[in-house]
Amino acid sequence: MRNTTRKGFTLIELLIVVVIIGILAAIAIPKFANTKEKAYLASMKSDLRNMATVEEGYFSDFQVYTTGTGTNVGGTTSTIAGFVPSAGVTVTSAATGGTGWSATARHSATTRTCAIFIGVAAVTPATVEAEPKCN
Repeated sequence: MRNTTRKGFTLIELLIVVVIIGILAAIAIPKFANTKEKAYLASMKSDLRNMATVEEGYFSDFQVYTTGTGTNVGGTTSTIAGFVPSAGVTVTSAATGGTGWSATARHSATTRTCAIFIGVAAVTPATVEAEPKCN
């Protein structure tokens, strides 16, 4: 009598493992995409808060707010009063003399926009003064 023991997995066991991995991947991939979107929005909001600091510092020095577009997309950068946005972000600032300013931010990887305003009429999607808001 020969006692042979086989080592390894059966086909059913392998199929069950593959199905479980597929289910986990189907759950995780959409959540990962949502996380990337949240990161882009956080980057734009952070740039708008930093833009507020730049605008107020500029006003402190020159008694007017600055206007322009700062970008950091595809290795090309431009500044607004020395401010360079985060990678992939374009910030556009508009000033109204010495009364206030507004700014909008866009990211190259999303279609959503964020805005902030101080001392001027509300800029969509921002509704509360000095609070960055995204659509």
